Amino acid sequence: MVLSPLRLTFLGHPSFGRRRSLSLVVLAIYLVLALASAKAAAADSQIIVLYAGSLGNLMEKDIGPSFTQATGYKYLGEAKGSVLGANLIKERLRTPDIFISADPKVNERLMGKENGDLVRWYATIFGNEMVLGYNPNSRFAAELQQVGTNDTRLYEILQEKGFRLGRGDPELEPKGYRTLFLFDLAEKHYQRPGLAKKVLFNPEQPTLVFPEEQLVARLEAGQLDAGIFYRNEVAEHSLPFIGFPREFNLGDPDLDPQYGEATYVSPKGTKFAGSAIVYSITIPETSQNHAGAIALVGFLLSKEGRKIVEKHALRLIQPLVSGAIDAVPPTVQTALKKASSQ
Repeated sequence: MVLSPLRLTFLGHPSFGRRRSLSLVVLAIYLVLALASAKAAAADSQIIVLYAGSLGNLMEKDIGPSFTQATGYKYLGEAKGSVLGANLIKERLRTPDIFISADPKVNERLMGKENGDLVRWYATIFGNEMVLGYNPNSRFAAELQQVGTNDTRLYEILQEKGFRLGRGDPELEPKGYRTLFLFDLAEKHYQRPGLAKKVLFNPEQPTLVFPEEQLVARLEAGQLDAGIFYRNEVAEHSLPFIGFPREFNLGDPDLDPQYGEATYVSPKGTKFAGSAIVYSITIPETSQNHAGAIALVGFLLSKEGRKIVEKHALRLIQPLVSGAIDAVPPTVQTALKKASSQ
């Protein structure tokens, strides 16, 4: 290419450099304003998240504020037992943009034509395990402090007169029926027939059943001596706890066949089977803010989001998608692939 003298003169003219610099400044200002405009639009847009009751601390203190700061979207979360949450969605009493369940199988209550195709897909995002958390001021605290992970003395203490053990409601939340699985599997593991019934269903000293979002507060208030919790809950509240062996703490995916031997049938006839504790996330078809929902899923699966999750003593896993794969938004599919490679 040969430049004419006229062309060379033009390029060398001082006014050209000034115009070029001015153009770059204008472009930079435009990009800043466009970003600000996009963030302002997001700020006017609210994301509603219905999540498992055990995730209150994670969602309200970390994920929600961090997501808002990163994207500008307003965040509104509500904690409910996952079974109850699914029922509320099914009955159209809640229309969240995001549904996070403590048991992926709960999503199936919202899938298929018979359920209005309210959910078409879900992805697993992190795992957990069961523990016994206790009040350090309980009159039984000294005894519990001496108990190890595989110590059968624990089950004797739980049966002592006056011991107040709290647990979740199996009709409302996975933690409720997982508590039943836990003691059923412990009974088999230690070969102690009747152990679960003695601890959980003693007519003279029945366990105290509460919605899971209330259980920690009741323990801290001194209304309980101990309760069955997820690992993240005791970590977030700095509560002393006793772990259970992997054979029945529901924390090891490799033991799913063994966990599956424990089952529970609800009064309505719904059957639940034991499996390693995994949480799932989905965007219901009734979402009013699809773009914001996609942004929140992406944030949870990002490096920043997964670091926050890990900080809350939740186990990171490789995400797996179930349901209609083609219904998963492309941006979410990309985020899932990136999370799998981390």
